[in-house]
Amino acid sequence: MLSSSFIQFCQAEIDQLQKLDRYRSLQVVESPIGPVIRIKSRSLVLFASNDYLGLAAHPLMIQKTKEAVDRFGTGMGASRLVSGNHLLHHRLEREIAAFKQTEAALIFSSGYLTHLGTIPSLMGAKDLVFSDSLNHASIVDACRLSQAQVIIYPHLQMEALESRLRSAQRKPGGKWLIVTDGVFSMDGDLAPLPDLLCLAKAHEALLLVDDAHATGVLGPKGKGSAAFWKIQPEDLLTMGTFSKALGALGGYVAGPEIIMDFLRNESRTQFYSTALPASVCASVLTALTILKEEPSRLERLRENISYFQEGLKRLGIHPQLFPLPIFPLIIGSEEKTLAVSKALWEKGIFVPAIRPPSVPRNKSRLRISLMATHTKEHMDVLLDALGNVL
Repeated sequence: MLSSSFIQFCQAEIDQLQKLDRYRSLQVVESPIGPVIRIKSRSLVLFASNDYLGLAAHPLMIQKTKEAVDRFGTGMGASRLVSGNHLLHHRLEREIAAFKQTEAALIFSSGYLTHLGTIPSLMGAKDLVFSDSLNHASIVDACRLSQAQVIIYPHLQMEALESRLRSAQRKPGGKWLIVTDGVFSMDGDLAPLPDLLCLAKAHEALLLVDDAHATGVLGPKGKGSAAFWKIQPEDLLTMGTFSKALGALGGYVAGPEIIMDFLRNESRTQFYSTALPASVCASVLTALTILKEEPSRLERLRENISYFQEGLKRLGIHPQLFPLPIFPLIIGSEEKTLAVSKALWEKGIFVPAIRPPSVPRNKSRLRISLMATHTKEHMDVLLDALGNVL
């Protein structure tokens, strides 16, 4: 029987979470992911998915994934350094490098593992990492694992970052890294990459950008943050995922071939993780093809963003006017946010409450996210409900 101390510890923590309105339970989705899903046999309009282009249930994605399963099976059976290195892994890395306009790319089993395998490999005890205060948890954890000294700068505050860079002391042989989300997924705002790149060059630092929520969304043809800001991709290291706008699973880092070669040899999450199934690679390759051959899909997403921005303005809500499908409505307390989310649920709309630790205290919110497959009717349903509920 398990030690009673562990049972008591877990129960006390759960009791505290419930008291603070931070207890979470999982909703079971019974349908494919799309603008409308089924939960508990009920149809709900979904505004909480990162499947921004609506590719997760695209017929061609399903077809090509099935074909790859029939041909290559369901799993690779080993890490890539043992016997799990497949032809489709190499093809996908070439396609990602071409898409991001870099020399090379390296794929991982998830976006989280990409950070955990990249930052601790590149940075060590004598190095310095400068990290935005609202960076994703995977960046935070990767920085901790690296054992480098981490200097946090206030969210998007370039003067504060410059001050910290100026006052920092470089150890002999030490490397400096500036790391930021390209798109901050809980706030729907953008890192000013041109300013960050100038600071990185001035202080001999490497700039690493997490493009998870920008890939497929920002810039010409959805190429991401560097393309949006019109900066040269070879001047930075880019990380991203296949699980957001590309509708699949996995992560990547893209940049100079020498860094990718180093990571192939040093990244622990590369050679201690079983490789992505070939079928998943086929899904991502198909998503990249759709992105090129169906530009209207990205156009529809951008039309939806503009339409929803105007709808919020009519309600007296003034969203940030970035070309992003992420709309945070900050309510404040956990209790009130849960109440608003529940009221929307009762009206047939699924927008979960986002609470600490995902966001700071007293900044609980609804994180509304749009997909290219949402119709104006879907968005009007949400706008009407917000007008009544808020």
